[in-house]
Amino acid sequence: MAKEKVSYEDAVAEIESTLEKIEKGDLGVDELTERVSRITALLKICRDRLYHTEEQIDKILDKTEE
Repeated sequence: MAKEKVSYEDAVAEIESTLEKIEKGDLGVDELTERVSRITALLKICRDRLYHTEEQIDKILDKTEE
């Protein structure tokens, strides 16, 4: 399965939108199940993106300290 191309900002916006719907009780059980799976995938994308960004920042900071 190919990795989905979604921006960090779009992923966060989708997560927030889904959480609002959950809090309001706007989702049925079947849709809730699908949305929870989607949120799990989006959170992984966000975590990976943040980890990669942190690594890049650390490399830059290491180079400037030399």
